[in-house]
Amino acid sequence: MNRASWRGRDSDSVSDEISLWEAAYLRFETSEQEIRKFRRRLIKLGAKNWSREAAVVELFCGRGNGLQALAQLGFRQLEGIDLSPRLVAEYSGSAGCFVGDCTQMPFADHSKDILIVQGGLHHLTTLPNDLDQVLSEARRVLRRNGRLVAVEPWLTLFLRFVHALCEQGQCRRLSNKLDALATMIQYERRTYEQWLGASDLVMALFRMHFEVEHVSIGWGKFSFVGSPKYPHHNSPI
Repeated sequence: MNRASWRGRDSDSVSDEISLWEAAYLRFETSEQEIRKFRRRLIKLGAKNWSREAAVVELFCGRGNGLQALAQLGFRQLEGIDLSPRLVAEYSGSAGCFVGDCTQMPFADHSKDILIVQGGLHHLTTLPNDLDQVLSEARRVLRRNGRLVAVEPWLTLFLRFVHALCEQGQCRRLSNKLDALATMIQYERRTYEQWLGASDLVMALFRMHFEVEHVSIGWGKFSFVGSPKYPHHNSPI
């Protein structure tokens, strides 16, 4: 989770909202459920074909369940980075997991093989600037044969249906998972809706920075795998 969306506001109010968002995230699904989801997702995106000696970083890693999934798949050189100290403290694995900003990654140029982000980019405060910065940083730290893997929400018919259910109090009372999702959306609404409304811009930025290996949209998700573009030209969007 990237907490940049709360910058510039009253600190006590922001702290309360961050706590409520993080509490909802922690009850949205158990760690075991999230790890299974991440394993299935990574396998679908080609993880079984990646070198187990690859230097892998999970961006916006939250409580580290993506790192747990990667470890279960046999990857050994793992790191995670997230802005939330509370969520990072939830991680109990062997990877190096630390608090940091994904718009200014603390990694050397061309030092990583794989960067993975699962649901962090839609928390960025400003589009296109923040997304451009994260993707520029990703391109900087990846080796020339490296890859970026990203999975983010996307405004499909399925997601519209889920949003409609989130507006129904009875549905929320019957489903803890739906109530947790609705709560998360409530406290990230500005950045979440900004992201969902900027699909063309988002796609253009990904294609500007990366050669596309895989892109797909379905069930409310955008999935992308790509390698850094060299040389890079800052062409207008």
